[in-house]
Amino acid sequence: MTVGVHHEICLESAQNKLPMKKTRGDGLVYQPTYIDKRTGERKTASTWWVQYFVKGARFRESTNSRSRPEAEDFLQQRLKAGAQGTPVGPKAGKATFEDLATTLLDNYRAKGRRSVGRVEDAIGHLRGFFEVTHASEINADLIARYVSSRQQEGAAAATINRELGALRRAFRLAQSAGKVAFRPEILMLPEDNRREDFFEAAEYQAVLDNLPEYLRPVIQTAYITGWRINSEILTREKRHVDLDSGCLRFESDGANDEKGRSFPLATELRKVLLRQLEKTAEIEQNTGRVIPWLFHREGKPIKDFRKAWTAACQRAGVVGKVPDDFRRTAVRNLERAGVSRFAAMMMVGHRSESIYHSIALIDEVELDESAAKLTAFHRLERNNEARRVRSPAERNPHDKE
Repeated sequence: MTVGVHHEICLESAQNKLPMKKTRGDGLVYQPTYIDKRTGERKTASTWWVQYFVKGARFRESTNSRSRPEAEDFLQQRLKAGAQGTPVGPKAGKATFEDLATTLLDNYRAKGRRSVGRVEDAIGHLRGFFEVTHASEINADLIARYVSSRQQEGAAAATINRELGALRRAFRLAQSAGKVAFRPEILMLPEDNRREDFFEAAEYQAVLDNLPEYLRPVIQTAYITGWRINSEILTREKRHVDLDSGCLRFESDGANDEKGRSFPLATELRKVLLRQLEKTAEIEQNTGRVIPWLFHREGKPIKDFRKAWTAACQRAGVVGKVPDDFRRTAVRNLERAGVSRFAAMMMVGHRSESIYHSIALIDEVELDESAAKLTAFHRLERNNEARRVRSPAERNPHDKE
């Protein structure tokens, strides 16, 4: 039926002929009227409704009761909840996990936060567990089960904490918007932020061999440069490859005091990027499209590679490694190659003062020297790995043991 709610405070109950309460702070109970489509008569609904104000916002909702005393009790409960700061209204308490996720992501995107990629990754893990869960059902016990499931999957404490942090902020935003009435207690795990994992050459190659074709140049670039994959590699465009100057450029957008930097195109990195540029040009020619991105999947941006990464690590038998381990690996490789810590820090974008003592620009001469040293290191690393996997029958008798 079509409900026509009377807006006058002095409305009377059609059944009891009692005047409605007139004080805004007290709210009112009433029975709305409607026009019967069959007869054209105005009729009064049998169900009682309430109207009240909280923080200047007007709410109307059905009590689902035909009893006026019950409706008045319902109204008092709503007024009490509103006075205590508890979200009220017909939509309060009906939010799902997906509503929480949408609220959080919308907030990050509206504010243009660069960390939205990490939040999307965290939401992806949370969604796998809470996807069909009502927000009111997410309590400390269920969150503990989520933590346990992530630990069984081999996730580090720091990773799980980032996911829990995303969930906690989603609840805060939803509560502020009146979508949930309470926030569960979300306790963080103790963690040691100083990860010490590195990729050895054999581990890196094993994972690389098991990755899909479109991801290989991304991981190769991460292994060499140590740049963050989501925010610094996947965001690169073709214009950031400066073949004349011999560097891959990262341009800062000014957020978080991040500075622009360049990584020299050592031989291995130059090969990777040239192949990627050639492949992109071929796709553009065949499809007639313009592809601005340096790394892509058949011309489309790469948004989420988590499943492909996990599958490749499992097939390669590499356990406990995460893409961020390439940052430490790249710095270590640069140091092994003889590149100074200062230069390595600037090339990778490492800002930890516990490891590096100062931050400043390095000149082009030092970049060129660093490129030469890194090229020699990767050549030696590749030769050592090839020699290690050769069978005794294939070895040159003149090779030294």
